[in-house]
Amino acid sequence: MAFMHTVAILVLDNVVPFDMATPFQMFSWTRLPDGRRPYRVRLCAESPEVRTEGFALRIDRGLDGLADADTIIVPGCDETGPPSPAVAAALRAAAEAGTRIASVCVGAFVLAEAGLLDGLRATTHWMATGELARRFPAVEVEPDVLYVDNGQVLTSAGAAAGLDMCLHMIRRDLGSAVAAHTARMSVVPLEREGGQAQFIVHEHPPVPRGSALEPLLEWIEDNLAGEITLGAMAERSGMSERTFSRRFREQTGTTPLQWLLRARVRRAQYLLENSDHPVERIARQAGFGSPTAFRERFRKVVGTTPHSYRSAFQGRTAVGAPSNPADRTRSVTVG
Repeated sequence: MAFMHTVAILVLDNVVPFDMATPFQMFSWTRLPDGRRPYRVRLCAESPEVRTEGFALRIDRGLDGLADADTIIVPGCDETGPPSPAVAAALRAAAEAGTRIASVCVGAFVLAEAGLLDGLRATTHWMATGELARRFPAVEVEPDVLYVDNGQVLTSAGAAAGLDMCLHMIRRDLGSAVAAHTARMSVVPLEREGGQAQFIVHEHPPVPRGSALEPLLEWIEDNLAGEITLGAMAERSGMSERTFSRRFREQTGTTPLQWLLRARVRRAQYLLENSDHPVERIARQAGFGSPTAFRERFRKVVGTTPHSYRSAFQGRTAVGAPSNPADRTRSVTVG
């Protein structure tokens, strides 16, 4: 049998080209040990022409091309409005028939609009996870992972996470050897350590400019390497610890300790990216009591180890991160 599995990629207006091309290439490149193609890949759309930024696509297959597919993949679009009734109905019909359905990046919004994610875990690009959770409270949004596999329904995080999800599906269908060959053809690792938490730019909760807390938070940022206790923070603010903790939460939405730990992790990320200091020294510079405590907190917040983070990001300042701590815009002014 020449083809054993049909993958239909649903292309909507304003599709993100990378999100569409990723599954197309991954499944097209897959080969069995005897050289046969195990996947037949097709593009489907509601209308023959799909427009996106800079160009238009001519699509041969309509929504009827979803009906006999074994897998349907919905790439992300630059606009995350609801799909047309016809698209939503086609996806629901496919789901009821047992078709495997997956999304890349903000394609998760299309699945959610069709009701396919209700009661399930799901993810999307880290910048959109909050919006997905707000608009679809029946969905259990996982903001830190590269992809989520619920069995029949899968979702992936932004951009390159679609590669991880496709390789996972290939491995699930055909085994690790075939998936590893596809990964080599794509020049990507079969598995990546950590989730998308390592890519997230963690902003501190915004504090109104001129707030009574602003001088204190600036002092914390400038003294992260030293011992900073709740009592010291409260004393600098001229309040009792109880009053200080209450007002801090009112103005930031978090506790003083959580704010401090997040600030220390951000400092450690900067040092890992822009210095060759050993992890032990970075732990001290960021104010952690021991390298062990630093590693544990870093993995909890970032989703990977300091060593792996440095390997992936050294020499590249994180998006939104200051190029020099001395020139940073205080996080208290964000928003």
